[in-house]
Formats: sequence, structure tokens, C-alpha cells
Amino acid sequence: MSALSWFEAIVDLSGVAPRLEALLPVGVRPRQLRVRTLLLGMLLSQGDGRAAHLTRVLHALLALPGDERRALGVDVRWPNGWHPLTYRQVERTFALLVAALEKEVPDGEPSERLSGVLDALMEASVPRAFKERTSALAVDWSDHETFSRPPSCRGGVCADGEASWGRRKSDQPGRTDELFFGYELQAATMVREEGGPAAPELVRRILVTSCSVDPPAAFVAVLTRMVRSGVELGDVLADSGYAHRVAEHWALPLRALGAKIITDLHPQDRGPRGTYAGAVVANGNLYCPSTPTALLSLNPLSRGASERETSAHDLASAELARYKLGRQSADDVDGYHRVACPAVTGKVRCPLRASSMALSFARPEVLTPPEVPPQCCCQQTLTVPVSVAAKSTQKHDYPSRAHRLSYARRTAVERTFSTTKDRASNDMTRGWSRVTGVTAIPLFTLTCFVARNKRILDSFEAKHIDDERRRLTGLPVKTRRRRRRTLTDLVSADLPSPPA
Repeated sequence: MSALSWFEAIVDLSGVAPRLEALLPVGVRPRQLRVRTLLLGMLLSQGDGRAAHLTRVLHALLALPGDERRALGVDVRWPNGWHPLTYRQVERTFALLVAALEKEVPDGEPSERLSGVLDALMEASVPRAFKERTSALAVDWSDHETFSRPPSCRGGVCADGEASWGRRKSDQPGRTDELFFGYELQAATMVREEGGPAAPELVRRILVTSCSVDPPAAFVAVLTRMVRSGVELGDVLADSGYAHRVAEHWALPLRALGAKIITDLHPQDRGPRGTYAGAVVANGNLYCPSTPTALLSLNPLSRGASERETSAHDLASAELARYKLGRQSADDVDGYHRVACPAVTGKVRCPLRASSMALSFARPEVLTPPEVPPQCCCQQTLTVPVSVAAKSTQKHDYPSRAHRLSYARRTAVERTFSTTKDRASNDMTRGWSRVTGVTAIPLFTLTCFVARNKRILDSFEAKHIDDERRRLTGLPVKTRRRRRRTLTDLVSADLPSPPA
């Protein structure tokens, strides 16, 4: 299937072109460039790795064969002959489209009409077979610098009045972050299920907002619309930038949507954070009051850890899990659930629970129980409200081995941004787009991600064909090689002996 045919199928499946065409005003003379053709030109320009300029859109449409140009209205017969599309017509249709989709009073977020267009086109670019294969998403945000120069003074004016100052990670040595002027770009990338088959890392939703808008809180509305449209929301993987938000702005709304959060806790949210009914609240769980302090302060495994360090960390996290109050029921309609003492569930030996002392000595034993037993040590079960550890509760115990392996899927969204900021294709850095505003920029950004989804699908299908060919011929299937070599690997390597 050609690129034009694939993009036509996406635009027609989304159904946005007729709706947008109905929003545009009708003049005395009909417009030569229709909205459908404009969207196809934007997609074609991004599929070729061009910059997001209206002149590139015109060149992409004029480069089509003659019959396709006539079918799309790029060439129209006038009384004096065939008339090709001009830049002024492209600029006019794009300006009318932006005016129909923008808000009357800009507030840094896209309008409901624009959000519907973004959601419909992104959803149409994901094949149905892969929609049913996984419901897990990896979410992250990145900087999206505007072409406009920032105002020369505080409160001054500039070409892009909706842009604002934001902060991003710096690549310069000795600097952790730096300021930029533009927007925050968020993306939700599909990842495979835990233990499930491979799935292409397709972008399912995007959002572009001003830097003055809190990214996680704004993206909750995107995920809410996705669930209301009938899409199931499963695992949601996010970094500590999302986890450190107020629970009412991220964690609680996602749980209400049925999501299973898998996140990296912020350093300020790790370890013991108070008590509930005598139980220690730590890392989103409730633990026995006599849990060793060293286990409660266990940090996630450092990057590049050796096999010995990994094994020791896994043993410590498994030991910590024995002191956790075990869940005895699922969440009810209000989010409440019941837990039981680890001695009651047979995970530890405790003198306060006589029946637990008959357990094997392989289990840890509480040597110094509380002199005045708290509520969690006296009751058989304990009701836990949703407000307890609302921000840090997640699918897997933090920082266990299961959490580490599941959270590793989040790198898919980082690869998403790296492929859209690749100088060899779509380089979405400053100068990539010369339009401004929170309506015009997302339209070009949308077409870039749809074109990226096509490249990812082509690569995924090519690898699948190659794997099947290798299986039929008895050759081993190619796997990803581990390229990182740690300092320990270099020290322990066999060095050649010096010359005699």
C-alpha cells in the first residue's frame, strides 16, 4: 500500500474531514483546497521527513502523479485550462481551519473540537489487531520549543502569545536543566502487556499545552475521553514527574478509570510516610510496625548494578514483602479494601499472634513486638480507605523485582520522542514548525506522530516477516543485544598480558 493510500484510509476512518469542512465558512467562490486534501498534504510532508512548513505541504501535493492530483483537487480545470494549487490557497485553508478549532479566549489548552480531531486521527492510525493486543500505555512529556522568540521583557509581547517558559533537562555538562520557550508535549505510547506478545510502540494519544499548564492534570482529561470512547485502560507507566503530583490530579482519577498505575516514586515520597492504625505507610503499602528500618528505607536498584547487587536487592525486597499487610479483598465502589496482619496471613512469626509461632523458622520473626499493640496488631483485618497512600499506591510493590521489570517498559515513550526529534527524519526542534499557537502547532504535531506510527508499523511487520522466515529455515531469531558495559565489566575483563 502506498503512503497516500495509507494516509487516505486513516483520514477517512477518523471521519474528521467532513466535520471540519462543515465548520469552515463558504465564500462566493468555492475553495480549491479542501480540508481532506490539506490533511493528506500535511501527512505526506511528514511522511517524507520534511519540516512542518506550509510550503512543504504544497510541494508534497504538487509532487503527486497527475491523476491523484486531479482526484484530490490539487489540479482543477478552470475556463482557461488546468489550474494548480498555490501557496496562497494552502495558507488560506489552513488559517480557516485554525480559526474554526481555536478557543475564543486562549488558556493554554486545546479546544474540545481540536481535542476531538487529535484523538480521532491518532486512534485511526492504530490497527484494530493491535488495539486488542494490549491496553498498557507509557506516558511522558517533553519540551516542544516554539519558533517565536520570547518577549524581550517581563510582560512583553511576542509572535506566539500562547507560549510560555518551561524547564527541560540539559545536555550541557554541569547543568541539570535549562529554560526553553514553547509548549509541553505529552504522548501515550502503547507497550506490550506483562508477559504478553510483542506489540508495536504506537502513539495512541498526544497533547500539546502551554508550559503554564500542569502536564499530568491536563493529560487526565485525554485519558478520560479515551475511556469514554470505549477504549480499555490497563497499565499506565509514568515516571516520578507524574507520581509526585497531588493524588487528586493524577493517581485518583486514573484509578477511577480502571488504570493500574506503575510508576517510579519521587525521592520525597519513598520510605516511611506516617502510620495508619499503627501500621507503617511506606511506598504505597502498609507494613508491620516492627518492620526493620533498613528494609523500609530500601531504594530502587541503581542503574548499571551488577548481578550480585541485583540479587541482593531482590532478596531484600522479597524480605520486605513478608512484613506487608496482605490484601484480603478487592476495592469496593468507594475504593476501600481490607488487609490483614502478616502474622495472620502466615508470612512472619509474631508473639502477639500465637498461631504464627508454629510456622517454620524460615520465616522472619518479630523479636520486639510493641508493648502496647496498635489496632493493626489486635484486629483480624483492617479497613483501609482510599486516602491512605493515595499518591504512591500502585500495581506492584515498590521497589520489587516485579516492579522493576514491569516499569522497564516505560522506555517506549522515550523512544517515541527520540524518533520524532531525529535529525535524519522529523526533527521536532526549534524551526521544525513556523506556525504558532496551541491550535496550529498541535495540528502539525499530530500529522508527525501519525506518520511516525506508519514507520513503526512498517518496521514491526518487516521484523515479523523476517522472524517467520528464520523459523521456517531453522535460523535463530534475532534478539536485541546488550550494548551497555559497566565499570565492573571492564575491570573483570581478561586483559592481554604485556609484551615480554
